[in-house]
Parts: sequence; C-alpha cells; structure tokens
Amino acid sequence: MNNSRSLEMIMESGVVAIMRSKSSDHLMDAARAVLAGGVNAIEVTMTTPGALDVIRQATSSFGPDVLFGAGSVLDAETARAAILAGAQFIVCPTFNPKTVEICKRYSVPVMPGAYTPTEILNAWEAGASMVKVFPASVGGPAYIKAVKAPLPQVRLVAVGGVDLSNTADFIRAGCEVVGVGGELVNQKLLDARDFDAIRERASKFRQEVEKGRQK
Repeated sequence: MNNSRSLEMIMESGVVAIMRSKSSDHLMDAARAVLAGGVNAIEVTMTTPGALDVIRQATSSFGPDVLFGAGSVLDAETARAAILAGAQFIVCPTFNPKTVEICKRYSVPVMPGAYTPTEILNAWEAGASMVKVFPASVGGPAYIKAVKAPLPQVRLVAVGGVDLSNTADFIRAGCEVVGVGGELVNQKLLDARDFDAIRERASKFRQEVEKGRQK
C-alpha cells in the first residue's frame, strides 16, 4: 500500500487506536475489537514487549483494510525496524528529522510529535505526513484552533488526554485525526478480556469524530 492511500485511510477513520500494554497478550483480539468498532488504524507502541512481533503478526493476519503502525518511536533505527516488520505508519512523541527522513525513504506515513507552533512547522516542513500535537490536553481544542489559524495547511493529530467528551471538539478545532490510548484500549480491559467494551468504545469514538466533522 502506498503512502497516500495509507494516509487517506487514517484520515477517513479519524481515530488512531493506541495500544500500549505490559505484554503482547490479547492485543490481536483487542485489534479485532477495535476494527469491529469501525477504527481501522491501530498503533502498537514500541514500549509494549514484543511490539514488533505483534505488528508482524497483525499485518499478515489482517487484510488491506486495516493499518497497523508503530508508536513511541524515538529514532530512525527503531522506525526502520518497525517498517521492516510491517508497520504501515510511524508515530513519535517528539520530532526527530532522521526518523522523518527514513519514513519518507520507505514511503510510510510519519506523525512526529510537536507542541509549539515553531516545532509544528519544523516537523511539517521536514516532511511529516501529519503532526502529532502532544500533549493535547495542555491547551485543549482552543490551542488547536489558535495554531490552525496561522498554519491551516498543517494536518494535526491530537494525542494525550483525548476522550469521548472532547473528541468532537478537537475535530471542530481543526484536527484531522485524534489518537486515543487508555480511553479506548487499556490494561484493565485487556486483563478482563472485555473485547465487547473495546468494540463499543471504538464505535463511540468514531461517532464523536463524525459529530465534529459536521461542525
């Protein structure tokens, strides 16, 4: 799948499900639940033990309608390892120019983290597919709206503190996508194997994105 189509799919979904766990147990079942809820972009953080194995297994088990990416990527070497394992997009908590460069080389969407307008623009000009505003809870939707006024061309993803009560507001403020972690998939739900709850949460987040898009 090429870069443009992958990016298109992420933007269509409007939600990236962030899966962070103390082990890789049950993550495949969680991914199926997220997909059933209408979210087809799933990020497995590199802080999860066996993250590359999960990505490798997921990309071979799921069809082309699902994107699996690697998150919490700090450097180009980790990004390359994830891409070779099958990661279809890369998400970073910070902006590392070499990480953006390696993702461009492999034609894989990359979302570096930034916060200030200067950081956001630097990441965008370096070739970021979207810029992850992190932590989005600091400033909230009002901050996104303020940033988008002088930088309307930059595609923004709100991550950190996103929940069902503010998802629509982040979209209205100018974010194309929200990244959702513990409010969607968390250790408690994984330990309880409550995949129905994960599916329901995914569906509700998709609904909130659509509300936000209606302005």
